[in-house]
Amino acid sequence: MSGLLLADERAAVVALAQRMVRDRLVVGTSGNVSQRCGDLVVCTPSGTDYDTMRPADVVVVDLDGTVVDGDLRPTVELPLHLVCYTEHEARAVVHTHSTAATALSLLRDDVPAVHYQLAMFGGPVSVAPYATYGTTQLRDNVSRALAGRSGCVMKHHGTLCTGSSLGAAYDRARQLEWLCDVWMRASAVGVPALLPPDEVERVVERFGGYGQPPTT
Repeated sequence: MSGLLLADERAAVVALAQRMVRDRLVVGTSGNVSQRCGDLVVCTPSGTDYDTMRPADVVVVDLDGTVVDGDLRPTVELPLHLVCYTEHEARAVVHTHSTAATALSLLRDDVPAVHYQLAMFGGPVSVAPYATYGTTQLRDNVSRALAGRSGCVMKHHGTLCTGSSLGAAYDRARQLEWLCDVWMRASAVGVPALLPPDEVERVVERFGGYGQPPTT
């Protein structure tokens, strides 16, 4: 990979895309991954098999979507990724077609508060209204759903999660799928109990100090 622009970042995107397949968050070439590096973004290419994807296949674009480096076309969902970087302060974006979240999107306009883990997204998670993939309408719907949040579900489509790193965005994608799966399983046999809104707010505040403190 000698001389490849943003070689390490491109390799990290490939590794995460392949992990999405192993974790069953995508099927085939669905879903996409990107990471911001200064004023550039490295993103998965369109319609490329993750199993055979190489770092050189990953595309580098600027924040306007112009290709800076790479021979392949960037993901058709590039507008979703770019709006996360320009309007929502993301450093990485993970978009999945995970099963439970997609199924939930057919039934609800939000992710029910079945577990306090919802707080890691900043509060209740919305289901963005459906729009054709790759369109500005879908971009705008998702941007509204992400206001004050680090993840959303897209109706008839999948999920989109942001983070300060690829690892953080991916953790949210996995957690969001888990939350949707819990609701789907519980609702299959009854009416799930939900946490009250004031408890969700309380846990959101506690999540601000969750984890290990920085070392000095």
